[in-house]
Amino acid sequence: MTITIPLHTGLSQLAERYDGFILDLWGVVHDGIAPYPGVPECLKALRAAGKRVCLLSNAPRRVDAAAARLTEMGLTPDHYDALLTSGEATHDALRDPPDAWHAALGPRLLHIGPDRDAGVYLDLGDRTRVDRPEDADFVINTGIVDFSETLVDYEPILAACAALKLPMVCANPDLVVHVGPQLVICAGELARRYEELGGDVRQHGKPYPGVYARCFTLLGDIPRSRVLAVGDSLRTDMAGANAAGIDGLLITGGIHREELGVADPLADLPDLGRLADLAAQAGLRISAAMNRLGW
Repeated sequence: MTITIPLHTGLSQLAERYDGFILDLWGVVHDGIAPYPGVPECLKALRAAGKRVCLLSNAPRRVDAAAARLTEMGLTPDHYDALLTSGEATHDALRDPPDAWHAALGPRLLHIGPDRDAGVYLDLGDRTRVDRPEDADFVINTGIVDFSETLVDYEPILAACAALKLPMVCANPDLVVHVGPQLVICAGELARRYEELGGDVRQHGKPYPGVYARCFTLLGDIPRSRVLAVGDSLRTDMAGANAAGIDGLLITGGIHREELGVADPLADLPDLGRLADLAAQAGLRISAAMNRLGW
């Protein structure tokens, strides 16, 4: 049986079905540099229609830092109701360990990632940052330092940490993200390689259930049947929506654009047959698709 995934041109065509929207940031709301055309107007229209909007990002930084960056892009708090990041979830897990694995992490951490993500591990009591794997009890991975870097650049530090059997906390499960037109690897790709090397990893953010439970609380008393998750990744956004028991809308002009035959997300329609095949291969249910977020 062929699965047909409806393609829409704007959220106005779906708004009556939902009261709450969980929106991905990178690849949906903005490209890391600026909002996509029509997105600010879409967010304002959603809120004007009485919908609640929670932005959920796998950004490896805390909510205050993410909100400040959005404001720099012109997306102020009147564009959304709530914001949650994987960096915030990571900080919370380090501060208040949710399980024995996190509780067993020692005080000395090695940070793989840029200094701008340091907020993830600051204000954590006796936790201190060290500079060498041999001095560390565990690793915090927030991604690459420079967007031009590749996995090869991180092979030595990952191999050294794996040899010491250091547990790794990953603050961004994404494998890749678009920064402008450039496709850049994320912390999730480093974590994937670390597991290949035998490393023990725990990740925070989409598609893991903890962040969705928090989003439901932030959205208020809305039945899950009335909540729609919008994202551009099958592996994180759609898998997370499926696991949380909510509908998922895939933005086809995001990281899967080449697989779906979308050269220009503003002009080209996706190959819905390919999309159905990708979803089936991943064992995922996709409720709807759009090229770009818009009203």
